[in-house]
Amino acid sequence: MAGEGARIPIYEELVRERGDAVAEAQTVAERIQLQAARLLGRQHADRPHSGAGEAAD
Repeated sequence: MAGEGARIPIYEELVRERGDAVAEAQTVAERIQLQAARLLGRQHADRPHSGAGEAAD
């Protein structure tokens, strides 16, 4: 069984021909996760927290 770092020859050939779709997908996923975290963080900062223990006005 090949280790994680080992590449299969057919995969290397496909990467040369078509690009590394797995690496590209990982990069895009990381970028989207960071963007979502920023947007959600801003959304939560803009909204007042309404917990169950707070008194209603």
